[in-house]
Amino acid sequence: MKKKNIETKWKKPKIEHGKMTKYNYVVQYPENLKAGKNFDIGTFTYINCKFGVEIEDDVQIGSHCSIYSHSTIDNKKGPVILKKNCKIGTHSTIMPNVTIGENSVVAAHSFINKNIPKNQMWSGIPAKLKKKINQE
Repeated sequence: MKKKNIETKWKKPKIEHGKMTKYNYVVQYPENLKAGKNFDIGTFTYINCKFGVEIEDDVQIGSHCSIYSHSTIDNKKGPVILKKNCKIGTHSTIMPNVTIGENSVVAAHSFINKNIPKNQMWSGIPAKLKKKINQE
């Protein structure tokens, strides 16, 4: 008996301002969202793109995350950039003017208020470097 070659084709979901996508996450100001391919955004994540959010290819964002390009509490604003193949753990918060570097990992329940270089793992409130990741 031969196994069938099952190919999954990734399709970008329809994203409308303030409405849940079919994957149950919400984006405000989707016209300011630049998204690559093969990204995965977990259920109940909120993304505010008022001042720009870029999600590059192969990014994974856990459930219940908050990504802010505009914070109304302290009036900070600026783009958020999630570089290729980075991973954001569940229940994490990313503040305005932050770039998460390529292949970097943010641990669950972390608060990110500054840039994370590529190939690093950060965690905590506020997040701090936990280890460097070797890429071969």
